[in-house]
Amino acid sequence: MVWDLGDGRILDFCERVQIMGILNITPDSFYDGGRFADPTAAVERALQMVAEGADIVDIGGESTRPTLYGEVVEVSAAEECSRVIPTIEGLRRHADVPISVDTTKAEVAAVALDAGADIINDISCLDDPRMAGLAARRQVHLILMHRRGTPETMQRNTRYDDLFGEISSFLVAGIAHARAAGVDAGRVAVDPGLGFGKSLGDNLALLGHLDIFSTIGCPVVVGASRKSFVWKPAGLTPKEALPGSLAAAVLAAVHGAHVVRVHDVGETVRAVRFAEAVESAEPSTA
Repeated sequence: MVWDLGDGRILDFCERVQIMGILNITPDSFYDGGRFADPTAAVERALQMVAEGADIVDIGGESTRPTLYGEVVEVSAAEECSRVIPTIEGLRRHADVPISVDTTKAEVAAVALDAGADIINDISCLDDPRMAGLAARRQVHLILMHRRGTPETMQRNTRYDDLFGEISSFLVAGIAHARAAGVDAGRVAVDPGLGFGKSLGDNLALLGHLDIFSTIGCPVVVGASRKSFVWKPAGLTPKEALPGSLAAAVLAAVHGAHVVRVHDVGETVRAVRFAEAVESAEPSTA
């Protein structure tokens, strides 16, 4: 599985796990809200992640945290654009790193693509009826995520009769929707949506069996970084979640993820590359 983003930029998902750095341009994200509201600071952080080894920088302008962190504030397309576009433009002027825009709005995605983004990361799995057509027309790559409901409602019902089967069916339906609009299936990745409408046990089970989603035939993206299921059971806070987040990234890599989406790029690169070295090591012979 290889994504050709043009201009000689290749994401080879079979060669090694790709590291996606998270850059939230929001005042209310659960971990880094408000830290990168200034475009200069945001671009500096993005370039720092690239220097640390990020293969992709994922830029988002609307928090998708569940309501357990407080009221979720809906953001207009205009406001979302005002947050993310200066950073996408600034990063593109300084680096050719692949950029994904984390948005559920086709209007925002279109402007972001014009500004230099390469990938649409849609956690709603095409709730906006215009999104699939946009991706098809622009011939860009698309990440589709499983979730139940919205950030406001997704944790109200976390019961599944068949966790893996229901998530897989949802993602396969999303791919079919994209293909019907003209998106090449080879341009789609899937994300099982850890933390989005799942219980603690569900999240842990998903993390240990990600290879199930590889049978869909697309790259598998996983985001566990500093989410509550990593730190809350231990009585910690998001700021204390680095060890658990690194463990989650390593487990994701070992169990079938092709992309891990993380806040702490440098630390994750080192941890995942070591895990890959262990997985591929052969004993020396005399």
